[in-house]
Amino acid sequence: MDVDAVDFPVRALLIDINGTVFDHGIAVEGAPEAVDRLRDEGYTLRFLTNTESKTVEDTLESLSRCGLHVEPAELFTPVVAARTLLADHPGPRVLALMSAELSATFAPLDTGTGGHTHVVVGDCQHVLDYPLLNRAFRAVRAGAQLIALQRGALYRTPDGQEFLDTGAIVAALEYGTGRTARLLGKPSGEYFGLAAASTGFDPRHTAVIGDDATTDAAGGRAIGATTIQVRTGKYAGQAAEGTAGRAAHTVDSIADVPALLHALHRDGFTRSGALRQAPGGVPPEV
Repeated sequence: MDVDAVDFPVRALLIDINGTVFDHGIAVEGAPEAVDRLRDEGYTLRFLTNTESKTVEDTLESLSRCGLHVEPAELFTPVVAARTLLADHPGPRVLALMSAELSATFAPLDTGTGGHTHVVVGDCQHVLDYPLLNRAFRAVRAGAQLIALQRGALYRTPDGQEFLDTGAIVAALEYGTGRTARLLGKPSGEYFGLAAASTGFDPRHTAVIGDDATTDAAGGRAIGATTIQVRTGKYAGQAAEGTAGRAAHTVDSIADVPALLHALHRDGFTRSGALRQAPGGVPPEV
């Protein structure tokens, strides 16, 4: 949904974590101060990540170690998105392909009887075997909805080793069952829509902030939100590839976002990113 030449005040911010406020265990310079300022100025914050291999508690601890204060209700992961979706389903029965620790977070929602209603695929590298894969295959064939927490084909460890990622397992189930998975991770518009809904504000009153034009900016555009790309994290690589510049606004880092939002509220803006100046106003560099 594209909305042009309309200025809606931004009230909620969907902020990417990796590469935007946090990078390789270190907070991006100025990120803790910027986050505190945005919260103090009354914005409703949600912090988004595609990581579906960690619990909410583990992610919050990682952020806390580098000086970033995030409340549990402010963190929105694919696991949180799946739980939000399933909470609205009458009597779900969930077959979760993920670690035992993460599977346990779905147990309170597993209230139905009979066959499985949903198969949720996340990071299952330590639990997956053929019998479990075949159980998921049979459940989807019998009518369970297939949900993917992300679609990455592979991931690399810091020492360069490569492993099959969640998307490869999802692809196997899609191929075997002839069904298409429902994606609840980036860049899915549904994922961003659920995150926006959790703030209580319409997407038109929401800004998505991230370093990745192909996921953050794409997801923001899908729900009609204002999009802001930062020049940290993946930005340099995407700029070299020609895939950057898809967001409405670009700033050097999260530290510059408060000033940009002030300018947008002062001067008005369009979804294309062009500031509408008030008489005598001078737009910032974006």
